[in-house]
Amino acid sequence: MQIEMTHKIWSHLLHIRHGIVCTCGDSWSCGEKAALDLYSPLARRDQGPFAVAQIGQSLDGRVATVTGDARDVSGPDGLAHLHRIRALVDGVIIGVRTALHDSPRLTVRLCEGKNPARVVIDPNGRLSDDAALLQDDGTRRIIIQAVDRPRSAGVTVVRLPLRNDVIDPREIVSALRDEGLSTLLVEGGGITIAKFLEAGLLDRLHVGIAPLLIGDGPQSLTLSKPSELLAHAIRPEMRVFSLGTDVMLDCAMQS
Repeated sequence: MQIEMTHKIWSHLLHIRHGIVCTCGDSWSCGEKAALDLYSPLARRDQGPFAVAQIGQSLDGRVATVTGDARDVSGPDGLAHLHRIRALVDGVIIGVRTALHDSPRLTVRLCEGKNPARVVIDPNGRLSDDAALLQDDGTRRIIIQAVDRPRSAGVTVVRLPLRNDVIDPREIVSALRDEGLSTLLVEGGGITIAKFLEAGLLDRLHVGIAPLLIGDGPQSLTLSKPSELLAHAIRPEMRVFSLGTDVMLDCAMQS
């Protein structure tokens, strides 16, 4: 399905996200209906808390080059899609390695909408306080850590224990829900997404595929307990959408 993201359909989705009754009617084009099908599950709040993960990759399943260049893996429409998801959720989560390597801002710049709370999983307190995503721009900033390290004023610190050198994703989700973040985007990196997936915490997984071949470099999702038999592999229900520059696989992870 080819999506058509018009101002009318995006305004309608933002109304859904904020629980506002929209009077714009239901006269949609086929492309607008496809956009509504893709994004409305993320915008709705009447079905309770949810978590979605998004990862962009090449045709050969790479998320970066061997030198770590991941800047243009997703095309312009794939990046716009990511920003739309950010605008529809309460909080966006990344691991500290992604924060250190990519220096993301995690803001909404390519569409209308409010910035989500920025959440970094930083068990050992490695992220510097002058990191771009920790700067005060009026958006909530939350650090999940296991160490007793103070943070800059305005940054919320959530202390959770380490178990086998990992903070349990279930405890992270529970703590964030206690902070009022009921809808979550797990944005990266692939290791962090895989941990949330294996913990059974993802309701949806969006895999964006861009038309390029990298040849080598970090793989997309790698599970810690891969299936030995295809019969035991995870097989989510899936829908395919064309964004324009990228193809989006929308996978329902919860039955």
